[in-house]
Amino acid sequence: MSLPQSRRRVLSTLALAGAAGLIRAPLVLASEPSLEITTVRLQRPGLCVAALDIAEALLRADGFTDVRYVDAIAATTPVSRGDVDFAAIYPSDAFRVIDTGNAMTLLAGLMVGCFQLFARDGISTIAGLKGKIVGVQHSNAHALVTLMAAQVGLDPAKDIQWVTLPSAKPIELFMEGKIDAFLGFPPEPQELRTRHFGRALVNTAVDRPWSQYFCCMLAGNPNFVRAYPIATKRILAAILKATDLCATEPARAARQLVDEGRDVRYDFAFQTLSENGYDKWREYDPEDTIRWYALRLNEVGLIKSGPQKIIAENTNWRFLNELKRELKA
Repeated sequence: MSLPQSRRRVLSTLALAGAAGLIRAPLVLASEPSLEITTVRLQRPGLCVAALDIAEALLRADGFTDVRYVDAIAATTPVSRGDVDFAAIYPSDAFRVIDTGNAMTLLAGLMVGCFQLFARDGISTIAGLKGKIVGVQHSNAHALVTLMAAQVGLDPAKDIQWVTLPSAKPIELFMEGKIDAFLGFPPEPQELRTRHFGRALVNTAVDRPWSQYFCCMLAGNPNFVRAYPIATKRILAAILKATDLCATEPARAARQLVDEGRDVRYDFAFQTLSENGYDKWREYDPEDTIRWYALRLNEVGLIKSGPQKIIAENTNWRFLNELKRELKA
């Protein structure tokens, strides 16, 4: 008799976690307090933050009976208004939402990597984008390329021709020769490399200064975090353990994503999980990421808030610090 999908998913992830030596049995000790709530809504993750997807089985094994994934174009606004409880967000996106008065609570840095700035052949540096057409589909891509351009002395508003077409994917326009560059997000960089199309000017997983800071952080809805601290800590623990799985067992984690029906090729998933810095949550200080991005965003006029205000009003590191000690990070 075949096992139900949810049961297979739990066993698959627990087996993977056991192979990595990351999960104790039982997951919840008898002495630990009970969850205040057993339902959690997660922003449906992109490929690079697949740990949120892999964490589902860990959450169910830890007592969450209703784990929901919510589709949304942007992660920041849904988590700030309570449409989802937790989401993986990019700092430049989060800080601009916070700057407009929308509340969220940053809980941890998750990983380094994600984005690659691709340009057509003949453009070899970011400075070479002067006078060129850059396609963006969302505000985060515009903000990040703006920071990259400003870092090398360009005036992003005057020196770059921006094309924003919500109905067309920048990668399609790029391959059709209608734009000169765009910011790729997994699995787009993997697809372009497979086709030997264009060149990566910046790979945020390895190129400084981007590789020195988190590209994805975990944000929680402040009301959920305040009302359910036990659940919040367990959710963060499951996501960090799943992040470790991506770092230590990328091949098996990629295979699990494919087997569970995620719309992704195995080779693209494996490349993504192998190349990005999933172990950095143990090493990097998330406040460094906030300081660096907030200052850069302020310099180019995209936010007014300073890093200390964001840290004081929109972070809670207590759960992360406790888990680092408990997981011997």
